[in-house]
Amino acid sequence: MGSVSPTISEVMKDNEHLRCDGCGQLASAEHTARRLRRLEWATRYRPVHLRMLLLGAVSPRVDGEFLYSPDGEFQGEAGALLHAVGIPTKNRPAEAVQAEFQAAGLFVAHILECPIDEVDPLADGQPDLGRRRKPAATNETELLRERLPFVASRIRRSLKPKHVILVTETLEPVVQDILTLGLGCPVLLNDARPFDFSAPGGEDESLRLRDALAGLGGA
Repeated sequence: MGSVSPTISEVMKDNEHLRCDGCGQLASAEHTARRLRRLEWATRYRPVHLRMLLLGAVSPRVDGEFLYSPDGEFQGEAGALLHAVGIPTKNRPAEAVQAEFQAAGLFVAHILECPIDEVDPLADGQPDLGRRRKPAATNETELLRERLPFVASRIRRSLKPKHVILVTETLEPVVQDILTLGLGCPVLLNDARPFDFSAPGGEDESLRLRDALAGLGGA
């Protein structure tokens, strides 16, 4: 009698303790499903000719802040990035906003393609004592550094942008690491720092980014 092929859910269950290809964390079935779903959303709007890759640190925790979510809420990071590049979102369907972003030759990616997982403080059997949920990764910067070689390979071999711009302040500790990777294209910074559109003064940073994009023109 021939063997029965395992179902997708069985495979995911068997692999729940493997490390995620997109972030390096231990991946549960839910974690893997979320990553694949977001990867599918983003792939729909990847430009054929990628002019500018906006590279962030960690993918947002909620879908409403993920720029390629079909829900089109454009909260948090997504809204800040769209505002920074001058693409309006009010009273527009999500696909129209995302298509305009794509047509401009822009694409968003993150060094960690998944949010940092959290673990329940009660999981070790100790009393709560008011403790907050804590990141499963003890050192976010260390996890970013671990993933940089994989991201660099993807940028050079697959994405092939003409320019990379670093966004979100979380990248600041690894800027020099990124600059030494050899991405095959120039890396744009804001006074040697990543652009941070959510910080006080973020509007000034948005203007500087638009000036930079205008200066690059069709390059």
